[in-house]
Order: sequence, then C-alpha cells, then structure tokens
Amino acid sequence: MSLSLGLSNALSGLTANSRATELVSSNIANALTEGYARREIQLSARGIAASGQGVAVTGVVRVTDGVLISDRRSAEANAAGASQTSSFHKAIEQALGTPGEDGSIGAAATALSAALLSAAATPDSTASLDSVLRAAQDLAEKFGAASSVLQDQREQADDRIAASVEQLNTALRQIDDLNGQIVRLNSADRDASGLMDQRQQLVDSIAEIVPLREIQRDNGEISLVSTGGAVLLDGRPAVFGFVPAGTITADMSLASGALSGLTLNGKDVTPGIGSNRLVGGTLAADFAIRDSLAPQYSARLDAVALDLVERFSDPAVDPTLGGGAGLFTDAGGPAGATTGLAGLLAVNAAVDPDAGGALWRLREGIGAASESSTGKSSLLSSLNTALTQAAVPSDPAAGTASRNLDGLLSDLVSAVSLQRVRAEDSESYASARYSALRQDELDQGVDSDAEVQALLVIEQAYSANAKVISTIDELLKTLLEM
Repeated sequence: MSLSLGLSNALSGLTANSRATELVSSNIANALTEGYARREIQLSARGIAASGQGVAVTGVVRVTDGVLISDRRSAEANAAGASQTSSFHKAIEQALGTPGEDGSIGAAATALSAALLSAAATPDSTASLDSVLRAAQDLAEKFGAASSVLQDQREQADDRIAASVEQLNTALRQIDDLNGQIVRLNSADRDASGLMDQRQQLVDSIAEIVPLREIQRDNGEISLVSTGGAVLLDGRPAVFGFVPAGTITADMSLASGALSGLTLNGKDVTPGIGSNRLVGGTLAADFAIRDSLAPQYSARLDAVALDLVERFSDPAVDPTLGGGAGLFTDAGGPAGATTGLAGLLAVNAAVDPDAGGALWRLREGIGAASESSTGKSSLLSSLNTALTQAAVPSDPAAGTASRNLDGLLSDLVSAVSLQRVRAEDSESYASARYSALRQDELDQGVDSDAEVQALLVIEQAYSANAKVISTIDELLKTLLEM
C-alpha cells in the first residue's frame, strides 16, 4: 500500500468519524425534543478496482419503527375521539343532574309536586300559590337549560369540525411541500432528516383528527390514506370542504340541508352518513355529537316536555281550559311540533302576576274569568295527580312504558348516565393503550447513555486514524531527509 493511499484512507476515516460525532451530538442535544428521531450513520468500504480506498459515508438513517408509529397514531385517534364523546355525555349529565341531586331537573319536578300538595292543603294562601308558580317556572327553566346545553354542544362540535378541516387542509399542504423538499435533498445525496422530523410532527397533528396510514414512496416521499380508504395525500394534497353553521337550533339537521356535511375533493365523505371512509378520531366524534348523539337526547327531552304539557292541558284536569294551553305552554300557546319544545317550555302567563296574570287561577282554573272561593283545592289536587300519575307518553321518544313525569325524567337521566359510563370506559381503555404505545415509542428514542458510549468508540477510532496520519507524516519526513 502506498503512503498516499494510506493517507487517503486515514483522511476518509477522520471524515466519517467527524460526521458520526456530529450525529451523536445532535442525538444527545435532541434527547427530549418531541418528534425527533435518532440518527445513525451508514458507512461502507470504498474500493476502486479491488483496491481499498478507505471508508465512505453512504447516508444517514432516521431510526423509527413504522409499525409502532402507525399503531400509536391509531390509538391516539381513538383516545381523542373517545375523550370528545365522554366529555359530551358528562356535560349532558351535569345539565340534567343526577336523581335526588339539588338543582337537578328531577328535583325540580319533585319540588313542583310538593308545592302543589302544600297549596292544596292551604288553597287560600297566596304564598303557597306563589310557591307553585315558582316551582313550575323552575321546572320549565330546567328543561330550557338542558335543551340549551344540547344545542351548545352541537354548536361547539360544529365549530371544532370547521377548525379540524382548516387544520387538515393546512397540514396536508405543508406535508406536500415537505415531500418536495425531501425528494430534492435525497436526490442530491443530502441529509433530509430534519425535514422528515417536521413532516412526522405534521402527520401526528392530523392523525388524531383522522386515523391514517403512512405509505412510503421513492426518495423519501410519503402518501397518506385514512384507515377507511380515503386518499389524503398522494402526489398532491386532498382538499376538505365544510361550511360552519354558527348558531344551531333543535330543528336544524344535516338531512334538511341546514347543516353542512363534509366533502373530500368535492365528494361527500360525511362520517356516519353513508360513508365509512373517515372512521374514528375527533372529526368523526364531532359529527356524531352534532348529528346523532345530541339530536337523540334532544328528541327525548322534547318528548318528555310534551308529556308535561299534555298532563296539564287535559280538560279533564282543568275544565276551564276550553282547548287552550294549560299550566305549561309551548312559548305561550298550546303544544305544536315536538322538536325544540323543551327550549320553548314556559309557564302560562295567565297565572303569573308579573306577566299580567293572577295566582288565583292556579286554584280556580287557567281559563277562569273571575275568582270564586279561596278555599277551593280540588284543581290543585288534580294538577298534582296529573303530574304524578303513570301514563304512556304520546311521543314514543320519551319511552313506551307507563310512567309519571318523575319516572320519565329518571329514565332519561339513567340513559345519559349509562352512556357516560360506557364512554368513560372506552376513553380509559383507549387512553391506556395510547399511553403504552407512546411509551414504547419513547423507549426507542435517544438513549443518552448509549450515545455517550458510541461517542467513546468514535473518539477511539478518530485517535487511531489521526495516529495513522501522524505515522505517515513521519515516514514522509524520513524519505525527504534521505
């Protein structure tokens, strides 16, 4: 081996050692950096015509586990969607209140019954009649508050959908741009690891919105496809379309056209509506809340409100009605359409002094023209009987079994609580699975102790190559001195 060739070999070794040192230092510096993938240098022996020519740096590898990352992304999407659904059920349960809890809708119904019994015992007491009015107003307000929470949840879901769509479109464009930059760097034999880290963070940011699979293409480019088969990025980014509604009322629905669906490159891909291309994640959860879960609860709450209105609008209970509205009204009149009734429920103005009515009509009848006997208690007893007697609701959405109002409300609250427990169980499982996979991914990240050990090996190799160069230098000096 000639001295010049030996010098070339040693110099190539120093170059490789320097590059390896750079990567180790980067690994150590980014040990706690989110989304950073550990780098490893790739080396190969150089050779020309079977002659050794030192070592060559053939590339830098980002050490990642594609299967683990895919599983972690899927688990993250499931956990995020389950958390969204669980939070929704908690909000509805809190709005209704648990049975027997002060301030709950069930407690308000019980309070009205107690006020009616007390007033029937002392029908000439203005305070007792006022207690009935206040209890009735409180019950109507509880229905309205629960209905308002349901619509608020739909509006929040609609707003989150709009934000998610904007985030998806922006991230997909950025990933496409990074794809182009990575391909150009790889084609020029330059390190694109930093750009790949940025791209992975962007993919992670949209993975919880829409569960997806990452497909490797040539020169480091990737394609993205949802687990349901929707192509999100393949050569060019897909474009999601959605129009936020702003304010949502109980009668607004996707089927009626009042609410926007989701499009992908102009084609309908609304989750749960004839399409399974976007299953799981927060986007699907928000569509379920807006278009399925909240409307179902609203329909049931409205049906119970209708039952309440009908109990007090029966002429057999109050003969003075003459076909008009009873104690509870649909925005002041007889019950019309069931949809949205809970939010419009109000106490008849005829019994409210603040609205121009008179308390004595609770004793004499809603339609009574004048006050007669202050000691009359039969109507008050009939009103309480109407409230507490079991009957089959006219709207099956409230239930098909014979129940009094308290029973209907208890059934509703129990159904919400059951779904809340199931949602929390799903959330706990999904969260635990995500945490376990995330920890496995972190365990495969940068190990500072291992990097320091690798640095010692690199230092020894660097010293050895430097010693070769020093020795060759001494040999050349000896030759020149001869």
